[in-house]
Amino acid sequence: MDAPLALELIAEAAATTNPHAKRLLDIGCGAGNYALKVLERLPNLDVTLVDLSRPMLDKAQERIRAVSHAPLRAIQGDMREVEFGDAAFDIIVASASLHHLRTDDQWRSMITKLYRALVPGGSLWIFDLIDSELPAVREMFAKRYAAHLESMGGPEYRQEILDYIEKEDTPKPLVYQLELLRSVGFRTIEVLHKTCCFAAFGAVK
Repeated sequence: MDAPLALELIAEAAATTNPHAKRLLDIGCGAGNYALKVLERLPNLDVTLVDLSRPMLDKAQERIRAVSHAPLRAIQGDMREVEFGDAAFDIIVASASLHHLRTDDQWRSMITKLYRALVPGGSLWIFDLIDSELPAVREMFAKRYAAHLESMGGPEYRQEILDYIEKEDTPKPLVYQLELLRSVGFRTIEVLHKTCCFAAFGAVK
């Protein structure tokens, strides 16, 4: 659902907002796609990767080491439990990870932790699955997303993904997340792209 566009937009926005950045944190890094895209524009960044999956971390490190000789650190763990430190990063990217947060307290705690982890003027960029505040629109988007999943892998794949989301995820509406960013202290907020039930957006400390 426009994931390649979101990847390009976030990488460009991060590099444009913080052109002199030195340190990047990639949360839920997967195979390192977002870190790699930012490195195309800011090639000397120190990179910290966080993911639950050791195989994904290993893959991300392999790909990043192929293009960068800057310091690289990989942390295997739940983002809710990993300590990021204070004023430790100039840029943070989080792709398809925050929707795993379950409660309002977890959402506020995580966004607060990310805010603290940024230097003043640092930026946070998010691409994720989102919910809708309007029940009718939520149902409309759910049908569209289900159709998209079925087009990718058939009915069984569609049901597998939807069941997983129901069991493991709590996506929040875009407005909820923007208001939360503002309430924990982010001074400037920008929506880069929204389509159906996905959005790319960011904030500057």
